[in-house]
Amino acid sequence: MVQFIDDQRDAYGVASICPVVPIAPSTYCWHKARHADPTRRSARVQRDDEWRREIQRVGDDTQQVYGPRKVWRQLRREGHRVARCTVGRLMRAMGLRGAVRGRAWVPTTQADSGADRPVDLVDRHFVATRPNQLWVSDFTYVATWRGFVYGAFVIDVFARRIVGWRVANSLRTDFVLDALEPAIYDRRGDGAGDLVHHSDRGTQYVSMRYTERLADAGSALSVGRRGAAYDNALAETIIGLFKTEVIRRRGPWRHIDAVEFATLAWVDWFNTRRLLEPIGYIPPAEYEERYDEPATVASLTSFALRRSRYGSVDVSHIVTIGVALGQMGHTRTWGGTAAGRRATRRSCASPTRTRRGRRRRQTRRSGDWDRAGRRPGSPRAG
Repeated sequence: MVQFIDDQRDAYGVASICPVVPIAPSTYCWHKARHADPTRRSARVQRDDEWRREIQRVGDDTQQVYGPRKVWRQLRREGHRVARCTVGRLMRAMGLRGAVRGRAWVPTTQADSGADRPVDLVDRHFVATRPNQLWVSDFTYVATWRGFVYGAFVIDVFARRIVGWRVANSLRTDFVLDALEPAIYDRRGDGAGDLVHHSDRGTQYVSMRYTERLADAGSALSVGRRGAAYDNALAETIIGLFKTEVIRRRGPWRHIDAVEFATLAWVDWFNTRRLLEPIGYIPPAEYEERYDEPATVASLTSFALRRSRYGSVDVSHIVTIGVALGQMGHTRTWGGTAAGRRATRRSCASPTRTRRGRRRRQTRRSGDWDRAGRRPGSPRAG
């Protein structure tokens, strides 16, 4: 307020500005007199001026590397009685920070708060009932002797299969597009028209070229929130496996060619031979092949249900407990163990074959049963 009056006093005068601000002219004159005469300022302000000179001196002697804690310790060693919070407050006001280990975070882009943003269609529910229903994408950094290289991956959520990948030495939009193109080409005509593509808010994934390519393929774009890694947790998990099983175990890496060849071999092994726990300890490629066999699974299951009690078929080897009788092909088969046979009998036996059913049949045969379906003498029996 005082600074505003100082800027406008030559044009309008103090007497005409003070009623508009509003401030009393005497108050303005008192502030100006106090700043002009240091002896009229408060005792705290005068002490702060003295401590500022001492803090500046200590900072110059230590090459401006001390933070508030060490500046306070140095002043205490010299015999000055000052509080640590006072040193921190004055250093913040003076713009002194000291040396900080590590690199400071420097933003490389400026977000437009008024721009339209894609919505999060997944909401952390990484579930798909068929292939080409939901894809997740992300990329990672790999340090080499010649600088950083980057690896991008596109994963099908249904079987956790890597459908596209790319290793490059730049973070241009072409880098993630090169990972997307093989996935779209390889799975064209396989229901990819109603696909949902999910990623984080990286500039590459929300760029115009990337979104237009997804629109041309008939895919919906889904983007998580900024700074929320769990919104793209499945992609982070697969990339974490890649870093753990390849990058950290086989490093250090000399150049981009070594990383690319290692990634090629790992993706092939991951898709065709690696056992994944979320899909029943089978490779992703085999899990996708089972999706195309619902009729076979359903026929085997119904046949086993019919012949399980008195038939000649060994159901401990062929009875399959599936999800909705082969709806997805995700099956679990028990072997010829005692526990497996007991589980098979429990799952395949009809309700009339259970222990409760046997009791009811025996009671009905004995004639000891009323019209309401209750045994005489029971609490609800008439």
